[in-house]
Amino acid sequence: MSLRQLLLRLPRYLGASGPLRGPLDTISSVISCRGQSSRSPAQWNQVVSEAEKIVGYPTSFMSLRCLLSDELCNIAMQVRKLVGTQHPLLTTVRGLIHDRQNNLQLRGLVVLLISKAAGPNSVNASCQNYDMVSGIYSCQRSLAEITELIHTALLVHRGIVNLNELQSSDGPLKDMQFGNKIAILSGDFLLANACNGLALLQNTKVVELLASALMDLVQGVYYENSTLAKENRITDDIGISTWKEQTFLSHGALLAKSCQAAMELAKHDAEVQDMAFQYGKHMAMSHKINSDLLPFIKEKTGDSLTFNLNSAPVVLHQEFLGRDLWIKQIREAQEKGRLDYAKLRETIKAGKGVTSAIDLCRYHGNKALEALESFPPSEARTALENIVFAMTRFS
Repeated sequence: MSLRQLLLRLPRYLGASGPLRGPLDTISSVISCRGQSSRSPAQWNQVVSEAEKIVGYPTSFMSLRCLLSDELCNIAMQVRKLVGTQHPLLTTVRGLIHDRQNNLQLRGLVVLLISKAAGPNSVNASCQNYDMVSGIYSCQRSLAEITELIHTALLVHRGIVNLNELQSSDGPLKDMQFGNKIAILSGDFLLANACNGLALLQNTKVVELLASALMDLVQGVYYENSTLAKENRITDDIGISTWKEQTFLSHGALLAKSCQAAMELAKHDAEVQDMAFQYGKHMAMSHKINSDLLPFIKEKTGDSLTFNLNSAPVVLHQEFLGRDLWIKQIREAQEKGRLDYAKLRETIKAGKGVTSAIDLCRYHGNKALEALESFPPSEARTALENIVFAMTRFS
């Protein structure tokens, strides 16, 4: 079978019968927010589309060389064996193919935009021989691809099932075991390609930055998994300061350090690198808080009433309420040992947690905009500002 035939048939292999949503809360769309948010999917798509024109080409093709390799094509053929099961890897792959909401390649897009916003270094002449397209060095475009490869690898690795908690509706045990093996191997393959790309950049500081970002990701996911362990999550007592630290590790470090690395590749000074880091950090934090707010601000919650009990609105609600009253509300929302998320959701909405989370989202958005003030006015800077506006605009 040719590569073109494989790509055309891949959605059918994966059981795709209609419009599909992105997988996992780490890529849950901030753009599907309705109700209290004035932003619509069409508006967000326009923001992303205009930004992609500025950097030269759609970012959905950035990692095409890796995704169309023989190894991953073979993995795609193997993934079809999971059709009919509830293995998370299947949902992840579907989301990667059907990114209708233009959210999966956001990190790479931001890296390219901030690279163009900073422009070439007029002081350091060592970059003059670098290839440049649309105001962006080729090494910076490679960095954007590497950032997306690392993020995609994390998503794939997070699609590993705890076999001790399987239910009969999830699918046969042997299929779930096979899915875990594919998730591990394919995630490792993506990480190996990212590491190879880093080595080709021949910049030790950039390698150090991305390696530390990968370490932060692993540490952040470890914290998340430890707080989500069974029913212990109900009694976790983390404050908003701890939440910020853990969220930066799992959601902010990669983008922040990738933006800094892009400045290093162009030989910009420490001040410019720090401003790029600050933008990436606060933009990512605002993105995550917006995602956490979706179950509480959408008029129609659809088929998903569940939410993370360690999300920003819930953590803030618990802080305002006090530990004892929070435990009481949890118990009141339980019926026959199961948590009634719809009831608890309404209880949280009646408190101060949601409005405080909106304020926190805007705070990080404003900090990201402040960091952009050090960059000269340009189309790229305006696009970065529009991304922030789209994530922090609430009615």
